[in-house]
Amino acid sequence: MEKDQIDTLFGRLEKEFDINSPNSGHQNRFLDKLKQQHTIADNHSHKTSYWKPFLAVAASIVLCFSIFTFMQQTEPDIKDLASVSPELSKTQDFFTLAIENELATLETERSPITEELINDALKQLRVLEGNYEKLKKDLTESGDDKRVVYAMISNFQNRIDVLEQVLKTIEEVKLFKDNESKQNTL
Repeated sequence: MEKDQIDTLFGRLEKEFDINSPNSGHQNRFLDKLKQQHTIADNHSHKTSYWKPFLAVAASIVLCFSIFTFMQQTEPDIKDLASVSPELSKTQDFFTLAIENELATLETERSPITEELINDALKQLRVLEGNYEKLKKDLTESGDDKRVVYAMISNFQNRIDVLEQVLKTIEEVKLFKDNESKQNTL
């Protein structure tokens, strides 16, 4: 049935078909045009191929930046003592100021004799500060658990104790050196 429709269609269009032979050299002209288009396409693809690596790097940077920004927004805020209550905020401010003052005093005592003592104290402080950062995460996760709050206050006290102990040891070393130098002069 479909074959009959196709035959009918070709029968009607038979007089409209171009059945003349092409001019001589038509095939060569056609092939030349194809080669020309192929050459233009090759030149165009070479130009864009230089940009492809740069575009890939730019897209990667944009993707990484987007992921980083998204991750920063989804991360919960880490709590510290100040976020629990106004009283604990004052406590944190007090300890922070006391530690800063002790560190400033410690730096004034720096000398070749006390260098090792001070460096050891600073290492201990870094460990305690790392522990404090873990406690802040614990506080965030626990929802203001009093045990974590007490541990955070204890951490501040331990840092101050380390600084006071080092300053006391430095004073003892200085007194010992003074006494030693006095005895050598006698």
